Amino acid sequence: MSSRTEPLAPVEPNPGALSLTRGVNATWWYTVTAVLFIELMLVGAWAGITAATDFGGGVVLVIAVGGVIWCSSTMLLLFDYRHRIDAGPGVPWRRIAVPLLVAAVFGTVAGLLTGSWQFAVMPLAQSVVLLNWPRGVRYRVVVAATLLLVALAFVDSATDALGVGIPTWLPGAYAALLPGMTVSSLWFWDVMVTLDRARASESRLAATQERLRVATDVHDLQGHHLQVIALQLELAERLLPRDPDAGMEQLRAARVSVDEARQGTRDLATRYRSVPLSDELANARDLLRAAGLDVEAVIDAGASSAPASALGPVIRETTTNVLRHGGGRHARLALTRTADAWRYEIANDAVPGAEAGDDGSGLDGIRRRIDEVRGTLDVQAQGEEFVVVVTVPSDVEVTG
Repeated sequence: MSSRTEPLAPVEPNPGALSLTRGVNATWWYTVTAVLFIELMLVGAWAGITAATDFGGGVVLVIAVGGVIWCSSTMLLLFDYRHRIDAGPGVPWRRIAVPLLVAAVFGTVAGLLTGSWQFAVMPLAQSVVLLNWPRGVRYRVVVAATLLLVALAFVDSATDALGVGIPTWLPGAYAALLPGMTVSSLWFWDVMVTLDRARASESRLAATQERLRVATDVHDLQGHHLQVIALQLELAERLLPRDPDAGMEQLRAARVSVDEARQGTRDLATRYRSVPLSDELANARDLLRAAGLDVEAVIDAGASSAPASALGPVIRETTTNVLRHGGGRHARLALTRTADAWRYEIANDAVPGAEAGDDGSGLDGIRRRIDEVRGTLDVQAQGEEFVVVVTVPSDVEVTG
């Protein structure tokens, strides 16, 4: 065991703590699409009702085009809401001023053209609902916006703003349900973000607990041996002047204790490193899937007898390379046995412009490790796939 202390490498941020996984990103776009669909359907309903009245085509065009612009402006509020957990204190007026101004202008123009109070207030009320309100305030804003839109719907019905025979209750009911439906979509997004961060925190906690367990085992092992060695050396120091033979015996015992400490450390490291290849491949598959890749795994039934000491580090290194440099959406793992060797293959989507020998890929380290056990390493770029194939003789552990 080397006594040289290696400098600690900087710890890379946990991807789950800094950015959401692809699955959560898909949920985010589902949330955005749902909110925009509700808004566009409401604008379409108002445009259809306006077209069915005696209003001119210019009014319908203003409502339709203005509605699309207003819906587009709400995306700025949605993107600001996406990072609400990481948002600092205060209200980011510079970011939300433009969407709120667009909503107010569109509502005012549409309300004046159609004579509808509800249509005049609805865009601004919807934009206000999308703001990043504190947890205890948001539901009050939603209730207030809903009650206001319902009250204005009754006002429009009483004044017959859009003309006789026009079902004003339809857009009125839709507009009244708009705040509740919007907040439901945002609540679903909040739940997914909370779950994703809890998953990331759980993985960090598990890693921390594992490090603590390893540190405890090393402390117990080394602490015991070092205490014994210290006592033996102290006893030898006392005996050497009076009884050299007994003192030398204690020195020899201390040397044996040093050897035992070294061997115990090796055994401890081996115990933590010795993971069955089937488990290594299962862990690699789960890790790639957690990163959002579609993984296909083929594991030989006799994988437990494969040379774990040679292939285990290779599996870990190649999996790390895929996560760091892959950037694709698909991966394939396979461990099969030939007549006199074990064949491990990992393939993933190739990154445009990437080469097999890119710095940081770890392939040189894999090649040295495989050469030591008389194996072969083959790196290929097959179309859109980057493939690494490793073969190791089946008698590696016997000869090793």
